[in-house]
Amino acid sequence: MSKARWLYQAKKAGHAGTLDPLASGILPIAFGEATKTVPFVMDGEKEYRFEVLWGVETDSDDAEGAPVAISENRPAREAIEAALPAFIGSISQTPPKFSALKINGERAYDLARDGEEVVLEPRTVEITRLELVDMPSADRAVFECECGKGTYVRAIARDLGRALDTRAHVVALRRTAVGAFTEDDG
Repeated sequence: MSKARWLYQAKKAGHAGTLDPLASGILPIAFGEATKTVPFVMDGEKEYRFEVLWGVETDSDDAEGAPVAISENRPAREAIEAALPAFIGSISQTPPKFSALKINGERAYDLARDGEEVVLEPRTVEITRLELVDMPSADRAVFECECGKGTYVRAIARDLGRALDTRAHVVALRRTAVGAFTEDDG
């Protein structure tokens, strides 16, 4: 934010939600008086396109993490599509331990990187759409998701892998919309 503030010579700057380190895509930024609107944008629905690698679960639930579980199982398209309805609506989700959530004032990802045990409680999140859009190989699947504030796509991949009797993590993640802001607005 400091670089954006400097670039636009703004006294105040704010953004509408963080992106995972490997993620790309939409991150609305507001300057000056517009920073007062950031909470409204953050509460808006978000859309993602993400790719999952089957067979390996990592400690961060993405490609940056270390493997923690491996499976030889690879789900068929029909099995994936049959599992998706359980991930739509108001669902309980345990956030990844490598997340920006705070535990006793410290970020969970800082504690996890320091090797401390991180236990995050499940919370209710809203997922309005989750679709399988491509299967480039038996090891990979591409999904699109529309969800509410606080949803972790990495947790969807992890939990979907477990539900399909395999393991999984996110290898590519792109936020395609935040509220009214879409990639087409560029």
